[in-house]
This record gives sequence, structure tokens and C-alpha cells, in this order.
Amino acid sequence: MTGKTEQTAATAEALGYEQARDELIEVVRRLEAGGTTLEESLALWERGEELAGVCRRWLEGARARLDAALAREAGAETAEEG
Repeated sequence: MTGKTEQTAATAEALGYEQARDELIEVVRRLEAGGTTLEESLALWERGEELAGVCRRWLEGARARLDAALAREAGAETAEEG
């Protein structure tokens, strides 16, 4: 990765879910609107991929937390019944 690419990826990782989602929506809107050069389109696509990855990691983390909470709840109910 180049220095600029590493900086962009690090910036993306620092975003919260809602921020990454909103920026991703904007990236998609700009790509769909067209009128950008090939280089600009590629840069937008790469940014979109980074942002999608951030959103995916946030959602996977939320799913893991939810699964853990449900497992704890199920364990507590089982202990009460036993």
C-alpha cells in the first residue's frame, strides 16, 4: 500500500458505522451519477470498498455481541430451571 492509501484506510477504520454508511452512500451516488474520470471513478470505488469493509466489520461485531448476549440469557434461563 502507498502512504496515501494507508492513511485513507486508517481514516476509514476510525469511522463509526453511521459515518461509514453515510459516506458509502455518497460514494455510490457519485459513481452512479457518472461524469468522473476513470482515475476518479477508481478512487471512488476503492474508497467504497474500504467503507463497505468498515460497515461489515461493525455489523459482524454487533452480531457477535448480540449472539453472546443471547447465549448468556439462555444460559441463565437454563441455570434457573436446573
